[in-house]
Amino acid sequence: MSEQTPSIADFLARIALLEAAVSARDITIAERDEQLRRERAEAALRIQRLQLQIARFNRKAFGRSSEKLGQMLLELEDLETDFAVGLPDIELPIVADTDKVRVLPVRKLNPNLPRKRIVREPSCACCPGCGGDLRAMGEDSEEMLDLVAQAWQAMETIRPKYSCRTCDKIIQAPAPAKAIARGKLSYAALAHIMMAKWGYHLPFYRQAQMMAAKGVDIERSTLARSAGYAAALLDPIYNRIREIGRTRTKIHTDDTRLPILAPGTGKTHKGALWVYVADDRNSGSQEPPIAWYRATMGRVGESVMTELAGFAGTLQADGFSGYNQIYKGGAIREAACLAHLRRKIFDVHDSQPTELSTTAMAGIQAIYRIEEEIRGLPPAERLAARRRRTRPLVRALRRQLMRQGNGLSHHADIAKAFAYGARRWRAFNRFLHDGQIEPDNLIAERAIRGFTVGRRNWLFSGSFAGAERSAVVLSIIETCKLCGVDAEAYMADVTERIQNDWPASRWDELMPCWGGRLPTASQCARMSSLKAQSRETVRGRDYQNWHGYVSAPGDWQGVGGESPPR
Repeated sequence: MSEQTPSIADFLARIALLEAAVSARDITIAERDEQLRRERAEAALRIQRLQLQIARFNRKAFGRSSEKLGQMLLELEDLETDFAVGLPDIELPIVADTDKVRVLPVRKLNPNLPRKRIVREPSCACCPGCGGDLRAMGEDSEEMLDLVAQAWQAMETIRPKYSCRTCDKIIQAPAPAKAIARGKLSYAALAHIMMAKWGYHLPFYRQAQMMAAKGVDIERSTLARSAGYAAALLDPIYNRIREIGRTRTKIHTDDTRLPILAPGTGKTHKGALWVYVADDRNSGSQEPPIAWYRATMGRVGESVMTELAGFAGTLQADGFSGYNQIYKGGAIREAACLAHLRRKIFDVHDSQPTELSTTAMAGIQAIYRIEEEIRGLPPAERLAARRRRTRPLVRALRRQLMRQGNGLSHHADIAKAFAYGARRWRAFNRFLHDGQIEPDNLIAERAIRGFTVGRRNWLFSGSFAGAERSAVVLSIIETCKLCGVDAEAYMADVTERIQNDWPASRWDELMPCWGGRLPTASQCARMSSLKAQSRETVRGRDYQNWHGYVSAPGDWQGVGGESPPR
């Protein structure tokens, strides 16, 4: 039987089948190639992300802690020290950009510092050349900064007893009120201990070692208990600061972790320390700046809602999701922090600079240059300058975020930074509509930075009550710093006044922010009288602990209406 010859139709059918198979294979190969391309792109993106994280960790561990060249400054200090040690008697040359001789400016020491005058007379009272008499024709003077070593001394209080010759009645002056019953530490000593613990972050055991080196034998536990008793006296001032803060129209807030020891477990709870700052000096306000801290168990938005109950105004904060429920009522407006957006872009730009990140950083830098120029002006003038100069820059930055951010992968770090800015753009834009609002939250970040640095010395709080006590003293110290008041001298004076039954109706007179009046730099007496007077070998009969006075031309006014020491 002869085989049938395939017809043209069979050939066409086979060709169609082969073409379909080839087409299917091409589609499969294309899909596989596309999948491989996506996997390679995701792998490359993961590599970039890991490299960026490594760069961040290295910068935190070994590099500069901010965008400033701090490490280079340390290196420069070492080079200058080595140069000065190697050539101690050679006058350092002055490098000038022009042919003119540059005269080094004479840096004068603070005129408020105590001064000790030393007069060096010639060795002979007559002319060494001819033996003639000498007459005064002037003098040369120079100042040097000297350090007077801290000295502990025992202060003995003697109360003589007298009896009446007629009725034999015994007369004796009342005993002064002590901060601690049967305690051996004066108010000045207690203030020094509190300032060292919470102001300079020195643990009590280190303070005990330093005091032992000066001949004072005192236990660490004694320091801890004494500081706790003294800090409790500051509770009225602390509560009054919180009340005044809630009446302001703008508050900055931030938080940081605060590990709190869990009793009997050897583990710590995840606590948080919140800071609230009311400081409108950048907008020309004369209201005194204040700051207070609150310790909480956990980091939740309910803690801020509870603390700011009754507050109505603008809350300047970061992008923590716990704040969202605070803004729902409408009484509190959100103002975001432009510095957070700048840091997110800078982290990417510092490791992998691109034209996109460079342009964004330049735009934000231009905004901050304008803010530096208008700092201290009234809100109306700041608002006018922002509308005229800053608003076009902000709009250009937004167009860049929206236009170029849409073309990036959602997993890219620069895209995440742009998305962060786009989501909170209304809050970022708030400072363009209110001259009182700041573009960032650096006021609160500066207030909490000292605590985060000092946390390395103690790692955790021993109890929640101890954390609350730390918040009280930190609030007093930070408010004193903002107002230009010596915190140690202030705490010594105020604790003594409170212990001597200061009336509750006059708490405002004891406030570190001067009862609602902000003294100017020339008026604020940044006195450290306790420190200065403790160095005096002989005390006057009218000696008292005077500090914290506001001076005006021709008169003085103390916190309680007293006259100053003569």
